[in-house]
Amino acid sequence: MTSSGSLLLKALVSPVGRKVLTGITGAGLVIFVIIHMAGNLTYLLPGSDPYNLYAHKLMSFGWGLYVLEIGLATFFLLHAIIGVSIFVRKRRARPKGYKLYKSAGGASRMGLSSRSMIYTGIILLVFLVFHLISFKFGPDVGDGYVAIIKGEEVRDLHRLMTEKFKGPLYAFGYPVIMILLGLHMRHGVWSAMQSLGLTNPRITPIVYPLGLIMGAGVAVGFIVVPLTIYFTPV
Repeated sequence: MTSSGSLLLKALVSPVGRKVLTGITGAGLVIFVIIHMAGNLTYLLPGSDPYNLYAHKLMSFGWGLYVLEIGLATFFLLHAIIGVSIFVRKRRARPKGYKLYKSAGGASRMGLSSRSMIYTGIILLVFLVFHLISFKFGPDVGDGYVAIIKGEEVRDLHRLMTEKFKGPLYAFGYPVIMILLGLHMRHGVWSAMQSLGLTNPRITPIVYPLGLIMGAGVAVGFIVVPLTIYFTPV
């Protein structure tokens, strides 16, 4: 086993290592989500060219894009595996018959968003699979989804987005998932910073509300596109 593989294995079996990995992967995924949301918002610019150009620029990264996607997939899987393992360990450690939950302040920041992390995380992971099937691996240039930008044929992802979100299932189902994403991020931002040792009593009153603002902002940023598409007359 390589030294990097050995370090990863040690981190996965160590409570402190799992905590740090959760923080690192969580922070990385938050950054990705924000960038992805910003890219999605280019759909709202006039015409189809801005969004198609954005998507085409991403594809033009070539092998660099594949490296990025492999990295993101690794982050997703590590984050999910560690999250599930932590949840299972906590359930096993919980006394029998303990069913009463109470919100807590202080360092724990126990509340709805923290208690639902495992469930929102699983839903988001399942959603990601369907999202990739629908868009990344959906109809392409070979299927007639072609746009011409500066004399070059590119994938008409703008058309695919429009067609998908004109249907009520996508138009209203997607926002529900994005609300869950916002809820997941609300506690996730705080948890990631705490796991990486970036919190202290002085900045905690700022960091936790920041998670709420970021979670709400990301949810709204993602929701506005499908609803705009659905309610805009053809």
